[in-house]
Amino acid sequence: MLTPQLDQKAFNFVKDHQAEALTRLNRGIEKESLRVTPDGYLSKRAHLESWGSALTNRYLTTDYSEALPELITPVSDDPKAPRKWLYDIHHFMYQGMADEVLWAGSMPCVMTKEEEVPLAEYGSSNVGQMKHIYRRGLGYRYGRYMQTIAGVHYNFSLPEDFWPEYQTFKQDKGLLSDFISKEYLGLIRNYLRYCWLLPYLFGASPAICKSFMKGRAGSLLEDYSDCTLMGKYATSLRMSDLGYQNNAQSKFTICHNHIDSYIGALEKAIRTKDDFYEELGVKVDGEYRQLNANLLQIENEYYAKIRPKRVINSGERPTQALQRGGVQYVEVRSLDLNPFDAVGISQQQIDFLDCFLLFCLLQESKDLSERENAENDENFRRVVNFGRKPDLHLLMHNRSISLKQAALDIFEQMKPVVRLLDRTSNSSRYTQALDWVIEMALIPEKTFSGQFMQQLKKSEKGYFGFVYDLSENFKKEFLLKSLDKSKRHLFVEEAQASIQRQKEIETNDQISFDQYLENYFK
Repeated sequence: MLTPQLDQKAFNFVKDHQAEALTRLNRGIEKESLRVTPDGYLSKRAHLESWGSALTNRYLTTDYSEALPELITPVSDDPKAPRKWLYDIHHFMYQGMADEVLWAGSMPCVMTKEEEVPLAEYGSSNVGQMKHIYRRGLGYRYGRYMQTIAGVHYNFSLPEDFWPEYQTFKQDKGLLSDFISKEYLGLIRNYLRYCWLLPYLFGASPAICKSFMKGRAGSLLEDYSDCTLMGKYATSLRMSDLGYQNNAQSKFTICHNHIDSYIGALEKAIRTKDDFYEELGVKVDGEYRQLNANLLQIENEYYAKIRPKRVINSGERPTQALQRGGVQYVEVRSLDLNPFDAVGISQQQIDFLDCFLLFCLLQESKDLSERENAENDENFRRVVNFGRKPDLHLLMHNRSISLKQAALDIFEQMKPVVRLLDRTSNSSRYTQALDWVIEMALIPEKTFSGQFMQQLKKSEKGYFGFVYDLSENFKKEFLLKSLDKSKRHLFVEEAQASIQRQKEIETNDQISFDQYLENYFK
């Protein structure tokens, strides 16, 4: 077996002494989804006023574009709560969307000129201007098309009272916050070793609309129809070089071996000038094109597959938050929208992710070398581009192993964690989730991308027609039911309160935007 083993001592300790804590795993979801008109184009309407302020609403904001709302669930230790929240937020949104739909696919609908992709607006406050200019900078740097790609982010953490006893077991004498950061970084390193599994299983973007390519040739793609291109064996074009990736970021390396080196690498990237970005200009004819001419405008520009995170205070940067209190949770960013689920992620996916992330935590996790980082990146590239190719092989410790065997090896090692989660939840749902993905490992046609291509061919409508039908059917599902009155009241109140909060922020600004920006990066 080529993969590292479960840390049996750590697993046994958790099983015997901390099993109850596993019933209180914390989860939260952020889900993006384009607003699309019946003729297949991006919505030109502004973020709806009935949805409140995109700057301050706790449940509903925008990502890159006014046409790209982002739905945010509260953190909950109830494994079913995130999907319930997503369902209710979708339900609320559809009350005012007229003939628009929320696009069910990760790759966008019919695209016109790049400049017609509307940037998200956040009002006149300094923080609102900063968010808007940051997005303008992304458009100049990478193009606006790339910013219309949507996905799901899954936030995961263990309860705070899990850590002190676990630290004692590990015989760690340092600060608790440092120990927690070290353990989460261990989880992240193992995730980076195995995260090719997620696009293999749940990648759902093997085809795209031709308009997205703007006439560019792509050696990975071949014609499917007059309007559709496909990767014959692709799983997630979203996560490929065609999607939300940035080769320019190969100029720097982010290290996940130690929290200080992780923070230091990001800090260096947001303070290191880039020649091309300097040529673009920062402030041209009195208008900001980007926040700065550095490799990263801000930390969030780094396109990571997973991030160590901490809730930030007002005016605080992500790296400052990590310096202040250490890692609080991890954010998984490798998930396509599930086009077969009304809210973009299924409960079985959530159950599997819990097993997978806990497994990554309880496994040996040596530091990542440059060689292993390159191997991990190559495995990920192979899977997003060719994941369903018969007898595809991956690299593990400089040896070749079939994807099927590598996946089955990992699933075999996960079984003790799965059985433990079943026991603590008094259910069999984690075993069911594992059986589900094992079948996908054995039969590539069962993966999301395999199902997507089968149903696309059956529809005979091409990418746009097929995904639009999925989106419209979900909309009908939401509109057939009445939104719970208490939830509707909650969302209406939050929308109104968020507008008031934005006004207060704008009123309380006492310095110029130039000064605000200078202070932010000090």
